Amino acid sequence: MINGLFQLLLFQAAGELISKFLVPFIPGPVLGLVVLLTFLVWKGAVPLQIDGVGSAILQHLGLLFVPASVGVLMFLPVLKDHAVAVIGALVLSVMATIAVTASVLKILGTLDSGDDHAP
Repeated sequence: MINGLFQLLLFQAAGELISKFLVPFIPGPVLGLVVLLTFLVWKGAVPLQIDGVGSAILQHLGLLFVPASVGVLMFLPVLKDHAVAVIGALVLSVMATIAVTASVLKILGTLDSGDDHAP
């Protein structure tokens, strides 16, 4: 378990270093996940140590939402004051996400139309 956690922290540290010195506009944890994904694709399977840590984290995933919930409750008066702006931003971001996802799916669908396994 400790070995798997250490490996995950190494990937995050690698992402932080890449972010600090090569690509400063992308957050380090995101780059760490890209490095981890590249490693997993290269390896062809998830190592048992990393799988064990991932399973343990997923079992307690709900605990990771506690700080966000506390933050929402702490800033509830500010959110109430700016409710229209927050709701507008949420609606626009959801619409933009749906539009981009649909566009990417449409583009990928036309590229993959020659596939024999497509329905």
